Amino acid sequence: MDKTSKIYIAGHNGMVGSAIWRNLTNKGFTNLLGRNSSELNLINQKAVEEFFSKEKPEYVILAAAKVGGIVANNIYRADFIYENIQIQNNVIHNSYKYKVKKLLFLGSSCIYPKNALQPLKEEYLLTSELEYTNEPYAIAKIAGIKMCESYNIQYDTNFISVMPTNLYGPNDNYDLEKSHVLPALIRKMHLGKCLENNDWKSIKTDFNKLPIEGVNGNENKTVILNVLEKYGIKFDGKSKKVSIELWGSGEPLREFLHADDMAEACCFIIEQINFSELKANYKEIKNTHINIGSGVDISIKDLAIKVKDTIGFSGKIEWNTEMPDGTYRKLLDVSKINNLGWKYNILLDNGIKLVYNNYLN
Repeated sequence: MDKTSKIYIAGHNGMVGSAIWRNLTNKGFTNLLGRNSSELNLINQKAVEEFFSKEKPEYVILAAAKVGGIVANNIYRADFIYENIQIQNNVIHNSYKYKVKKLLFLGSSCIYPKNALQPLKEEYLLTSELEYTNEPYAIAKIAGIKMCESYNIQYDTNFISVMPTNLYGPNDNYDLEKSHVLPALIRKMHLGKCLENNDWKSIKTDFNKLPIEGVNGNENKTVILNVLEKYGIKFDGKSKKVSIELWGSGEPLREFLHADDMAEACCFIIEQINFSELKANYKEIKNTHINIGSGVDISIKDLAIKVKDTIGFSGKIEWNTEMPDGTYRKLLDVSKINNLGWKYNILLDNGIKLVYNNYLN
């Protein structure tokens, strides 16, 4: 892999894709290729084939996907399975057709069974049923893993799948309906702090940058307060106190990895690791994907306290135990990636501070 190799990063504007772009640029790679969704609709088979035919990338990093938290996964089930399978089919097949030297496919830790032993080893894939709330997304990602393995077996391609844990970082999704837990906590705590300080200028700025259900900062305070309450940010007009409601019990455990660490792992793999090194055995090739994470987890309750302390929100956190928790624990076994020569670098406390400063800016 040369510094001038043509590298296509699908999803280069997203959190992970942009981190990979930064990483490669900082390392001196000069021939990076990216297209936003208005320029190239990855769901469109004809458009993707025309792109590969014209550009002929040498390396492909497939970081594009329809993603979201537990709410979005449960509501938009058809969208999650259809769009992700279409994206994968188009990019992976055309990578084979146009002789891409190496492809890196990004999956998700939700591929593992709901009640699998912890930490989650690569070999646990497809051993029992999935968590229902994100089953369509997980099935799509499993299809991507098996597609890469199958093309490698039949066509001798060099397609590698990586399964990241929960990621956070610059360019994360802070849409309260569709975001994952950490960015949702950051935005909720930030808006809660602004309400405590009667800082309506900051609230309006936040809503103007990212409206909630079409409500922007130009709306009156009553309208803004109503939409905030819908998403669990409650302001008591009499006491002037603010509370934040979060789903579930707060007991489930989750692992988190900063996007810059994820990018470093991806670049390490695409530069140094080949599929031939990942074959489980030569009789039955499976579970060749690689977990990427920190190997350390934390309860959602403790995570909420960390975010609360970092942001300086002093209100009460209320747990709505009538809402689902999701899988109780999702901790990846990262011994494979560690043994290959990579370990994470950014500790969670430092990462939350970095991300909040990035959010403010």
